[in-house]
Amino acid sequence: MEIYLVRHTTPDIQKGICYGQSDLDITDTFKSEVIKIHKQIPSKEISKIYSSPLKRCKVLTETFHIETIFDNRLQELNFGDWELKNWDDIPQDELNPWMEDFVNVKVPNGESYIMLQQRMIQFYQSLDHASDKKIIIVAHAGAIRALLAHIRQIDLKDSFKIKINYGDVIKI
Repeated sequence: MEIYLVRHTTPDIQKGICYGQSDLDITDTFKSEVIKIHKQIPSKEISKIYSSPLKRCKVLTETFHIETIFDNRLQELNFGDWELKNWDDIPQDELNPWMEDFVNVKVPNGESYIMLQQRMIQFYQSLDHASDKKIIIVAHAGAIRALLAHIRQIDLKDSFKIKINYGDVIKI
């Protein structure tokens, strides 16, 4: 199986805001970002797309006109009580423990990074890897990083060394 991991295009949100599973719109750079993405993927050879159901992923999948399966496991980290808050407004007594061990510490009413990775591994293992098909997975930076850390056997705490920009395509 050939897999194209694609991070969604730029979301419409100001810098400094914590967002994960918030359903954000896209920016006006969408069309130019989509052109770059399409140039990296042999669209005519793709049999299926798996995507996060969040709008910033969904609108990208629609540009391919290929059967898409939306899967909640492909969503970004659930930032719980921190969703759509300015990072500077998150109480330090909540933020500091998470910053010291973001892999294992759960965000209040959200999830930990290890929980995100576990659902990404579960999704990845559900794919038919013996198939000769080509698929696209449209997801978020955290979800893609967590999966790549698993595949490349990188400690999750070191996964942020994997740079994933908006609209990046990674072939595995």
